[in-house]
Amino acid sequence: MNNKLTLSIDNQVIIKAKKYAKNSGRSLSDLIENYLKNITSTEVENFTISPKVKSLMGSFSTPADFDYKIELSKAISEKHQI
Repeated sequence: MNNKLTLSIDNQVIIKAKKYAKNSGRSLSDLIENYLKNITSTEVENFTISPKVKSLMGSFSTPADFDYKIELSKAISEKHQI
């Protein structure tokens, strides 16, 4: 069951977030919902990201049509010469 939520967020952040969502082929609601799920999951509560990994976060973006399953399959096939 979905509920509406009203948030107060800086207008520039909203503009950038909407652009990011559009380029990712996702809705802003989906991005926010998944973010909230991630930060509230019990698995994440006990998980610490190293400073090195934190410094890399957001350093690149993938095309909207990127499918990691296809790319992973290609990499495995190349590795094992399938």
